[in-house]
Amino acid sequence: MVSDIDIAIGKRLRRRRIQLGLSQHDVASVAGVRFQQIQKYECGSNRIAASRLWLMAQALDISVSFFFEGLTPLPKATAAAPDDRERRPA
Repeated sequence: MVSDIDIAIGKRLRRRRIQLGLSQHDVASVAGVRFQQIQKYECGSNRIAASRLWLMAQALDISVSFFFEGLTPLPKATAAAPDDRERRPA
């Protein structure tokens, strides 16, 4: 399932990559993936793992927070992890 957040992060990745004149191959080699994976990240069809996001931020000379700037916070009920309910005492 494609998430609006994944799409927004992918768009920011693409925008910054193009801004720096880098190819998908360039970013892929730093992130340790193939360029096809970068294509999937940029369109939001695949999520970017935190460790890869960190590597890409370094390659693009930005902070990780760049990818999240301007995103609207989720409501607290939606943001809670599903397994939180399992850990609560009855």
